[in-house]
Amino acid sequence: MNKLSLGLVAAVALVVGIVIAINIAPPQSEQTEYIKLYPQARALPEFSLVDSKGQVLTNKNFRQQWTLIFVGYTFCPDICPTTLADLSSIYPQLQSIDGQYPIKVAFISVDPARDTTERLAEYIDFFEPDFIAATGEHADIFPFVRAMGMMYSISQSTDDPNYLVDHSASIVLINPQGNVIGRFKPEFAPGKVAVSDSERILHDMTILATEQ
Repeated sequence: MNKLSLGLVAAVALVVGIVIAINIAPPQSEQTEYIKLYPQARALPEFSLVDSKGQVLTNKNFRQQWTLIFVGYTFCPDICPTTLADLSSIYPQLQSIDGQYPIKVAFISVDPARDTTERLAEYIDFFEPDFIAATGEHADIFPFVRAMGMMYSISQSTDDPNYLVDHSASIVLINPQGNVIGRFKPEFAPGKVAVSDSERILHDMTILATEQ
C-alpha cells in the first residue's frame, strides 16, 4: 500500500472516529457557573425560630426541599427589598423546574426587636406570600447565621428607632438534606445596589435541582 493510500485510510478512520464520538459518547452534564460551592456540605446547628405565621421553624423545615436563604431586616433601605424583589421575579421559573424536590425561599430577620410576627407577615407578603419569613432571639439567630457562613451586627445604638443593621448580602443554598452547600455572592457595580444576580441563581438552580 503506497503512502497516498495509507493517508486516505487514516483520514477516513479519523472521520469515522469523530462521528462515533459525537453520536455514541454520552453527553457531558451541564455545570453550575455562579454559585460558590463549599468544599463540604455544612450541617446546621439545631435552631428554633418563629415564622411570620407564628409557627415554630426548625431544622426539619429545611429538609426535603431546596432552600435559598437570605438574612436581613424589614427596615433595610436597599439590599433586602432589592434582593426579595429579584427573587420574587424568578420565583415562578424556580417553581416550574422539574426536579425531585421543590425550591423555597426563606428570609431570616436579624432584627427581632423591631421585626414582629405581624410586621414580618406584612413585609414578606408584599414580595411573595409563599416565601418563608422568620426571626427569633439573637441567641438562636447568631449561631444559625454563622453556620451558613454569614454575619450580622448592630453597631448603632438601638435607642435610635432608625438604627441600621449590617448584614451579609449573599444568598445561601441549603440542600434537601438540610445542609448548607454554597452561596450566591452579591455583584458589585458602580451606582447599583450590591445584590446576588437573580438570573444567575435561576441558571444554577435549574442545574442543581435536576441533578440525579
